[in-house]
Amino acid sequence: MTTKPKLVLYSYWRSSASYRVRMALNLKGLDYEIRPIHLVKDGGQQYADGYLALNPQGLVPTLVDGDTVITQSLAMLEYLEERYPAPALLPSDPAGRARVRAIALAIACDIHPLNNLRVLKHLVAELDVSEENKLDWYRHWTESGLAAVERLLAQGAGDFCHGDEPSLADCCLLPQVYNAHRFNCNMTSLREVLRISKNLEALDSVRQAAPENQPDAE
Repeated sequence: MTTKPKLVLYSYWRSSASYRVRMALNLKGLDYEIRPIHLVKDGGQQYADGYLALNPQGLVPTLVDGDTVITQSLAMLEYLEERYPAPALLPSDPAGRARVRAIALAIACDIHPLNNLRVLKHLVAELDVSEENKLDWYRHWTESGLAAVERLLAQGAGDFCHGDEPSLADCCLLPQVYNAHRFNCNMTSLREVLRISKNLEALDSVRQAAPENQPDAE
């Protein structure tokens, strides 16, 4: 009898994109192996030739399922949903699926790219932005982006972003909130965002995906 190879996730403990995928893997109860890629050590291990052969963008995460290699966290979430459909992280109805995807994309495409490590490093190293102004940049785009997500959540959230079961939207929300806390963003008005994040943090599977619980946590 052939044993199915374990899923492998190339991950960095503080990477919010990696956090999304860890949440999805855990919520689905899938067995996987973490292979850490340190984004700062050795000039950034994501730029090593061996890793670039796997992920030509030099980004984390990368998901490997047997002979299948997937880059980009949202593509991984969709792949896991199709390949391992139970428990579902997308609603059964088209309108619900569209709403979940809209919330996920509002975070992953409109907030996260403006605040990711390589953007912050470029602001400082190439544009001579001060540390204080860099943090102002981070907080502005995170706070305004999460305020928009708050308005989306006010239109139909349950215990989680869409109804009473976690979805792909929740896999995107909590990592962004984690980063917002880390950079001291003002979230006092984000009642739905904070309520849903608290509900997510109460789940064992989600706690196991948290940055501080990863094998490469520092």
